[in-house]
Amino acid sequence: MKLISNESDIRIDKYLAQNTDYSRELISKMIKAGSILVNGKIIKPSYLVIENDEITIDESFKIDTDLEAEKVEFNILYEDDDLMVIDKPSGLVVHPGNGNKSGTLVNGLIYHNKELSDVGGEERPGIVHRIDKDTSGIMLVAKTNKCHELLADDFKNKRVKRTYIALLKGKFPHQSATIDAPIGRDKNNRLKMCVTPENSKNAVTHLKVIKRYDKYTLVSLNLDTGRTHQIRVHMSYIGYPVFNDPLYGSKDATPFGQFLHSSEVDFTHPITKKVMHFEAPLPKEFQDYLDKLDEEIF
Repeated sequence: MKLISNESDIRIDKYLAQNTDYSRELISKMIKAGSILVNGKIIKPSYLVIENDEITIDESFKIDTDLEAEKVEFNILYEDDDLMVIDKPSGLVVHPGNGNKSGTLVNGLIYHNKELSDVGGEERPGIVHRIDKDTSGIMLVAKTNKCHELLADDFKNKRVKRTYIALLKGKFPHQSATIDAPIGRDKNNRLKMCVTPENSKNAVTHLKVIKRYDKYTLVSLNLDTGRTHQIRVHMSYIGYPVFNDPLYGSKDATPFGQFLHSSEVDFTHPITKKVMHFEAPLPKEFQDYLDKLDEEIF
């Protein structure tokens, strides 16, 4: 790719981030690798472009990564040249971490399509947002950097609406509620988050009752914020933890984990501007348990 600059006195990494689909982070790596030249010469990311500079970009540039493509089971609800909408099964880790570089959703995404955004870093290709390992349901995946950055901005500015379904322990007495309580790291257990005024960030969860059972309540939830474990923390905080949650609920939880599912998403496609809506059915184990509760009613 060749570009002729139409500005002056602006850093080249910033200029290219504004005028191409590449992120500024990736552009810096490409410059350092000699994959971006100005007037045929190697430059630094701090180089200030001059009007009519000829900028050459080697589009074959790839970041070396230890991640391997693996066949991983997940459902694709929608896909185009810019993004994917997937239904992640419960039990599947989203991206590698802590030395674990295999068996994750990312490995499966690479197996399906090597053309993914790299805005999130070398080990998180395509990942715009995440959900917990044992939370199932809808995720958005970016295939281009431009789409990734626009989607990230939509999430940040609350233009993406996600709806979750959860089965709570106990009979919640109200038809709806809003939990507005800051979340931070638990001082006594670094694996957990908690409601705390110290070193925390604001967190808001909206709850609506779908159905009540003798000892459970099925609810839908929408988030104004996206804090780590937000729903699980807030539900535990109000005394109605998500059923089968091993971290915030009962210690005798089954390996399936929390009954929490990302069921719907509404957003505007960042490239085509089309209004999009997707739904994902409950996992079989979740649905089977609800069917069992329905049988007990009758």
